[in-house]
Amino acid sequence: MFYIVQSRPITTLYPVSEVKDDKNHVYISFGHRQMMTEAMKPLGLTFYQEWMKRITGSEMPEMGGRLYMDMSKELASPFMSKFYLKSLVTVDVLMQNALYNLMKRKDFVKNLYRGKTSKSDTSMWLKWGIDTIKVYRQNDPAIVKNLIAQNEAFIHSRESKFANLSGIELFDFILKDFEERKNTLFKGYGTVFSATYVSSWINKNMQKWLGEKNVADVLAQSVSNNVTSEMGLELLDVADVVRQYPEVIEYFEKVNDNTFFEDLKKLKGGKAVTESIKSYLKKYGMRCTAEIDITRTRWNEKPTILVPMILNNIKAFGPNAHSMKFEQGLQEAKQKEQEILSHLEKLPGGKRKVKKTKKMISVLRNFAGYREYNKYSLVSYFWIIKQALLKEADNLAQKGIVREKEDIYYLTFLELREVVKTNRLDYNIITNRKEEHAVFEKLTPPRVITSEGEVISGEYDTGNIPQGALAGVPVSSGIIEGRARVILRMEEADIEEGDILVTAYTDPSWTPVFISIKGLITEVGGMMTHGAVVAREYGLPAVVSVENATKLIKDGQRVRINGTEGYVEFL
Repeated sequence: MFYIVQSRPITTLYPVSEVKDDKNHVYISFGHRQMMTEAMKPLGLTFYQEWMKRITGSEMPEMGGRLYMDMSKELASPFMSKFYLKSLVTVDVLMQNALYNLMKRKDFVKNLYRGKTSKSDTSMWLKWGIDTIKVYRQNDPAIVKNLIAQNEAFIHSRESKFANLSGIELFDFILKDFEERKNTLFKGYGTVFSATYVSSWINKNMQKWLGEKNVADVLAQSVSNNVTSEMGLELLDVADVVRQYPEVIEYFEKVNDNTFFEDLKKLKGGKAVTESIKSYLKKYGMRCTAEIDITRTRWNEKPTILVPMILNNIKAFGPNAHSMKFEQGLQEAKQKEQEILSHLEKLPGGKRKVKKTKKMISVLRNFAGYREYNKYSLVSYFWIIKQALLKEADNLAQKGIVREKEDIYYLTFLELREVVKTNRLDYNIITNRKEEHAVFEKLTPPRVITSEGEVISGEYDTGNIPQGALAGVPVSSGIIEGRARVILRMEEADIEEGDILVTAYTDPSWTPVFISIKGLITEVGGMMTHGAVVAREYGLPAVVSVENATKLIKDGQRVRINGTEGYVEFL
């Protein structure tokens, strides 16, 4: 009789990347950091791997159709591990707690892969640190204007460049150009970090001196140059055009994806609405959910994704809501500033505290908006590249090498380069990859997993929340009650005034939905992830990283969000 045994228990069915040594490796989910936990198609996944390899020098393992980061050498360093673990509080508390749990296992830590910290890594962080201090000291709004101008100039130059490239020349230029794109993006990191620093300083000291939590949430409302919050507000302007034409509104209720703009031309007001939507798309059409995956459908490719949000805006708001909402947030921020400065004045050392706090608020309002710009600029760049790759796909389809242009999404970036070069493809690769992707879509990616396949979990301290409440991370202050709307796809968002959005995750593309809601609950996120930043900008109470929120909260159920303490109650 034969017995099959193994040396360790089966701890997960999630696929794990192979390692080439006998050391322990620890992987964290890049998707949880980016607010996109769905499986990526091979082209999008490998394109992003190539991007990260060339801008950071690090490999990003693929597991179950998702990207992971090997954090072993950072965790193996006593200095780096403290710094890194502490920084995770703004990204994902459950991920942070999972790693804290893992670090208690001394034998495991002792055998961690240590690798080598490259000089370029050290010099990069040193440069960002110097830039952060410089930006903080100068506190000049022109810094942001100059950064935006430089990025826009780069994007315009690449629009014409990529339009004139094809074949192998296109692929080789893309890989070479990543270094140039990196340099433009990295210039802004000191600006982002300075805003993060002062936000933390304000929250920490206002709680210490005045007993108030998360004061920076209100102070950061209606800041300038926040391209993501502007995206939501500017869709209100589109709604103002649409609301004037009943025929268009009626058509929007049963819109046709394939003939959208052609149908609009036949309607009274259709020309004005078309111009308004196309103007919006020119600025924001490269966006979509899970947008770092270049295979995902952009708003430019399917404008009707925006229609439910436009209808929601017409129902929830009157004309000119854009300027009114911005002005409301601005007044609330100014009022809060005066309130806390008045209270600080009366404290021991009040003059010194007021002077320092004034500077911090000024830095926050000058630079907090730029936090969202790097992602916007990067996605703009990826959209230009996607269009160039789709031209190659059209050529391959015309030659009969692929059956439809979207087949290229199931090739890796370098495989696609080879197909373009040779005009040859084993179509079984496409068939098998489609089947594999369908399997990956059903998997739930862990936040933290080891090279042994062990999923490491984190948990909340629930001692300070009401019994029966769902614990999460407070990312935007305030308490609000309302009807829960559980929505998993943005284009299915049917929101009414006073509703609370409950979803798995929100990346920048969800921002237009935020305009119509009164509160936000997500399963993924942290203090400095995109949804949290924009929730604070709009003054929406928000609790994120609520495990299984979309399953535990029923659509239509009444709930109360406590965005100050970080929990959700059922009413």
